[in-house]
Amino acid sequence: MTVTASLKTAAQAPRYSIANTYGDSRAASFRYRMRRFEHLKPLIERIIAEKGRCRIADIGGTEYYWAIFGSFVEDHPIEIDLINLNPQKVTKAAFRSIAGDATSLTDMADDAYDLVHSNSVIEHVGNWDKMRAFAANVRRLAPVYFVQTPNFWFPYEPHFRAPFFHWLPEPVRCTLLMKLNLGFGGQRVTIHSAMRGLQSVNIIGKSQLQALFPDACIIHERAFGLTKSFMAVRNER
Repeated sequence: MTVTASLKTAAQAPRYSIANTYGDSRAASFRYRMRRFEHLKPLIERIIAEKGRCRIADIGGTEYYWAIFGSFVEDHPIEIDLINLNPQKVTKAAFRSIAGDATSLTDMADDAYDLVHSNSVIEHVGNWDKMRAFAANVRRLAPVYFVQTPNFWFPYEPHFRAPFFHWLPEPVRCTLLMKLNLGFGGQRVTIHSAMRGLQSVNIIGKSQLQALFPDACIIHERAFGLTKSFMAVRNER
């Protein structure tokens, strides 16, 4: 097998997948999402108590994500619109897939939903101006929102699944992506694919998140005594 063929094989078979990272109840990532849900759950339950139902816009969401929380959605009067660049497969009546760019949702009215949820998405939307546009849409689409994102200052990079990776200079990270099977994308074959992978993620810190969501309470999610990620939460407008 040639070196090129070997690289292509590695790129097609990354070490990590969504299923073995987030779907395994024994995995740390699964447990963190469950703990995170304990902050989200009372927001949903309060809205249901007040309105009789809860309409949720999940930006970047999937039906698979909500399945982690068991039968919670099925057991409550909840409607969830999954807003993604590309349509998502849905199998349950509570879900609807909507194709749209979260930085430009001009066709959606203010307060169209009761709650906006987004888990580990804002770091993928692009540069700072794109993040500001994303945050503005989150804040106007519902009176309540819950936005989670990894912390830049946590030493483990969750997308490439490697310690200290995001703190290295970009050329070094590019080289590592071409030499090693890192993260969900596997080993990159070309510089172009490596750079696209790197620049698809822009992790931010607390002060940046607070600037994007000035009316939110910032909750720290901790691991090993350090802040692993942040949750920007607004209970009401």
